[in-house]
Amino acid sequence: MQDHKQRFLFPDSDIRGELVKVESSLARVIEGHNYPLAVQGLLGEALAAVALLASTLKFQGRLSLQAQGHGPVSLLLAECNHDGELRALARHGEGEDWSQGDVKTLIGDGTMVITITPDQGRQYQGIVPLTGDTLAQCLEAYFQQSEQLPTRLWLGSGNNRAAGLLLQRLPNQLAGSDANSQMWQHLEALATTLTMEELLDLDDQTILHRLFHESPPQLPDAQSLAFGCTCSRERTRNALLSLGSKELQQLLDEDGEVTLTCDFCRSRQHFDAVDLSELIRQLDA
Repeated sequence: MQDHKQRFLFPDSDIRGELVKVESSLARVIEGHNYPLAVQGLLGEALAAVALLASTLKFQGRLSLQAQGHGPVSLLLAECNHDGELRALARHGEGEDWSQGDVKTLIGDGTMVITITPDQGRQYQGIVPLTGDTLAQCLEAYFQQSEQLPTRLWLGSGNNRAAGLLLQRLPNQLAGSDANSQMWQHLEALATTLTMEELLDLDDQTILHRLFHESPPQLPDAQSLAFGCTCSRERTRNALLSLGSKELQQLLDEDGEVTLTCDFCRSRQHFDAVDLSELIRQLDA
């Protein structure tokens, strides 16, 4: 099945869940990059994570996850918008030992920033230290500190595909506090029995039946996910304009042209001498 996320709801409770499967999107993310396998795994988990987190958005916009530290991977960045468009990248050193793939080893001491950017309205950021051994644990700490909603995540990546499961307890509306607490404990205990192999290999229906057949959840229509990059020639042009006419003139004099490559999708935008001269003329006008 194509990349997608499947929401599920438990009747008469204030507990929701989400399943995410990504494969073709991950292939596009790692295409053209020389990512070690451990970094590919981290990127897969990050893609699944932002797809799960973006499902909480109630508006049009974009959610990004950025982690920076002092380990071999200096930057991890993943984004998802309300249309299910995904992209991600990582920056890493050379000649490192890539035998360990956990967040603590790859990124090390650092911070994780969750940024929510609505198409209309103010941007929101939540920042937490990278205290967990896994990306899922770090994100659970974010929800505990920033959202104050009981949330559990399970993330997996391997063999060029990634998957994720989210359980979240919402404020009491459909049921009382005691009933929701008991239901939450029961569902959380069931979800912890899911193995990484099952999360990656089984389809949604099988996973949900395997975990929750005693309390079958309701399944709205699944949402498609796909790789999507926001780069364009216009954005690249604006980036060049931001350099100023002096630096553009230097590029024109020294090289006569410039080609910029998008870090996410590896697409290239070429500006020849005529293009650079026109940019300089606009700046000097």
